[in-house]
Amino acid sequence: MEKISRTKIVDLLKREDFGTMVNVKGWVRTRRDSKQVNFIALNDGSTINNVQIVVDLAAFDEASLKEITTGACLSVNGVLVASVGSGQKAEIQARGIEVLGTCDSTYPLQKKGHSMEFLREVAHLRPRTNTFGAVFRMRHHMAIAIHSFFHQKGFFYFHTPIITASDCEGAGEMFQVTTKNLYNLKKDENGSIIYDDDFFGKQTSLTVSGQLEGELGATGLGAIYTFGPTFRAENSNTPRHLAEFWMIEPEIAFMDMTELMDLEEEFIKYCVKWALDNCKDDLEFLNKMVDKELITRLQKVVDTEFMRLPYTEGIRILEEAVKGGHKFEYPVYWGCDLASEHERYLVEVHFKRPVILTDYPKEIKAFYMKQNEDGRTVQGTDVLFPQIGEIIGGSVREESYEKLTKRIDELNIPMKDMWWYLDTRRYGSCPHAGFGLGFERLLLFVTGMTNIRDVIPFPRTPRNAEF
Repeated sequence: MEKISRTKIVDLLKREDFGTMVNVKGWVRTRRDSKQVNFIALNDGSTINNVQIVVDLAAFDEASLKEITTGACLSVNGVLVASVGSGQKAEIQARGIEVLGTCDSTYPLQKKGHSMEFLREVAHLRPRTNTFGAVFRMRHHMAIAIHSFFHQKGFFYFHTPIITASDCEGAGEMFQVTTKNLYNLKKDENGSIIYDDDFFGKQTSLTVSGQLEGELGATGLGAIYTFGPTFRAENSNTPRHLAEFWMIEPEIAFMDMTELMDLEEEFIKYCVKWALDNCKDDLEFLNKMVDKELITRLQKVVDTEFMRLPYTEGIRILEEAVKGGHKFEYPVYWGCDLASEHERYLVEVHFKRPVILTDYPKEIKAFYMKQNEDGRTVQGTDVLFPQIGEIIGGSVREESYEKLTKRIDELNIPMKDMWWYLDTRRYGSCPHAGFGLGFERLLLFVTGMTNIRDVIPFPRTPRNAEF
């Protein structure tokens, strides 16, 4: 077959130089037969849209066409012509077809509807489906949007360690990292494992957050953001939890709570608008096939001012709802950590807009949050979204050495591991603030998908580390 430079399908479908010889390569989505012609829908992953290949049966021998099955990989030379059917402007009249990879009838993605559960079992193939092609292209676009936003604002991309000896959240649900022989562990007289012969000479884990190290960056560079993988060894089998996920964590020196809320709102609106502006075809497909309200909901977030609400007022609203007959699965009281159903009630039922909840009780928030003068609450800011619940968790950080060490003592956090963090409060401490956004939570919102395992290529969940 004559060598012609390949054109990506996303570019080909925009062309109008009809009569030109072109080459496309991709995978067969469907093949329709009639007596004189075959129609092959070819997709190369560059767009949700297929290009139609029209095959005149008189010009090809039957044996070579037998290998053109669903899932087969083809290289096609042909003439670009105006499409007579509706849906797209251009199609290809085939002049030469080379089968680069055959695909037999055991291929799991035959032309029929597949459940999301089934597609998770073949996660190595699901990027070839329309839905997951759309989701993973949007995942790329959201990553670009995040870097673009912070770069334009003068933030510096700061790489924090994935292997760490500190537990940022104090939750203790961390994956250990070791080179030790687990069948022959050295222990002291109390039965505790001795780590002096381990790779790092101490107990280490995969990070749950880059925040603490991010704060160190902010005290030297002014404004930084992290964007990397984080790990939680929680046995959570829910549609909102992964054991391995990606986090975006900006930290900013000299920022107060109002400025932090402004940044959170501006950031998330920027990302959603980027999706609307740059992922039109994929969004229209997801709006049609996954969630009919998707584009409307995204546009509403961009156009709406977020509600800013103290936790105490939020609890009062929820208690009034209970009195009025609304049934929640989990109890509502001052001091409770809000469940997703409480967050979604505030957002979807009461205010009908995103809510930034502030001033949480200090008992339910992390040790590093700045305490308010009432002694009961801290300057935390959680952004709550429709469909999702909490999408961003942030706070002003406690910059006082005395207050921070007192809180660490109250919570019995091992001080020996935190000396470097406390140094930022001993040497030129400054007011600072930051937040964390779970990347996959953002992707759930912008794609309309309902399970977090379906917005990351290879999900890691309890008892599942396939592929």
